[in-house]
Amino acid sequence: MTGRPHLETSLSTPDGKSRYVRRLFATIADRYDLITVLLSYGRDAAWKRRLVALAGVRPGTKALDLACGTGDIAFALAADCAHVVGLDITPRMVELAKKKGTVTFLRNAKKGDCPLFLVGDMLALPFPDRAFDLVTTGYGIRNVPDIDAALSEVRRVLRPGGLFLSLDFNRPANALVRAVYLSYLTAVGSAVGWALHRDPDTYRYIPESIKRYPGAEAVVARLEAQGFDSARFLPVLGGLMAIHEAKA
Repeated sequence: MTGRPHLETSLSTPDGKSRYVRRLFATIADRYDLITVLLSYGRDAAWKRRLVALAGVRPGTKALDLACGTGDIAFALAADCAHVVGLDITPRMVELAKKKGTVTFLRNAKKGDCPLFLVGDMLALPFPDRAFDLVTTGYGIRNVPDIDAALSEVRRVLRPGGLFLSLDFNRPANALVRAVYLSYLTAVGSAVGWALHRDPDTYRYIPESIKRYPGAEAVVARLEAQGFDSARFLPVLGGLMAIHEAKA
């Protein structure tokens, strides 16, 4: 059997997607930082800086960064003097984030405390209601098996008036643009997958997940359905990416 039927079958159900994503990110964790640079042509850091700037962090802001990966957004929020918890479902990602905090953050940051990193599931957040002023995520919503359940959990842990920010790939509405975009991600992802893992299907998950993603406008509607206010998205990279913003 080729990788294609396996991937498509795995993503066809919430349980299948959950298992696939857990295996995938455990496989790529040690190369995650390199991958984000390669697949974004070095723009990933700038996109995350834009998200952090939108957060308007003040000293003492209680922030939760979901699908935190190796901690880029969490560290940036902490450098602005937020009290940050980073959560990821992949234990190796959390381990790497902790190491990065010890080696990089504590050595170079001029202010703020190092984030606390935990292993946990976005669909069942281990925090009480109204625990945070700010919730962020980079590439998290597209990867969960149930977007509505994840957004419901985000709203639950935000205080009234708290802010949610999410950076992710978009699913372009224009069919031609979407086809070119997905073809590009498939070609580049296949090349990177072969170079790093000798498996061209490793990063074909990204375009396959985008095919099933409702798109930025539909995510705004889902945010509103979960009771968020002032929900909107900001186009990034000509609309190929998007930052969502909403208030609890």
